[in-house]
Amino acid sequence: MNRCTHTKPHSLTASRRAYPLVLALLACASTIAWVSHAHAQQMPSGMGMVRNFPEAALRGALTVTSANEARLNGQTIRMAPGMRLFSPQNTLIMSHSVIGQTFKVNYVIEQSTGMLHTAWILTQGEADVPRKSPGEVVDRNYRTDSDLIKK
Repeated sequence: MNRCTHTKPHSLTASRRAYPLVLALLACASTIAWVSHAHAQQMPSGMGMVRNFPEAALRGALTVTSANEARLNGQTIRMAPGMRLFSPQNTLIMSHSVIGQTFKVNYVIEQSTGMLHTAWILTQGEADVPRKSPGEVVDRNYRTDSDLIKK
């Protein structure tokens, strides 16, 4: 077996000079990543955050009575299977965890089924902004001519 008898001199001086530069770049990159992550979490939830509610959202009082039913403005209503309940910080709340509690909410009823689709628990500032609220919950998903006549 032939072995190479000629060896190249290995230049350790170049890698030794680059070592502090690499460490400095890694330190800068980790600092930038940490600052940007901290900045993203800096906004306090519920304060300074503006939630935009759909035009179809109405105002009412919601009490979750079971996993699939609630009382909305004093009337029983079924909740849609994918019903979403948002906290004042705009995070999802599992409806079973708030059974028996009453909240002032903006809500959307699914047009095709008449079920409660989405509700947002309001902060005091959001509750102070006027919004239409119906007198009663619609029990059906169709209209008749007699509905158009006002008595």
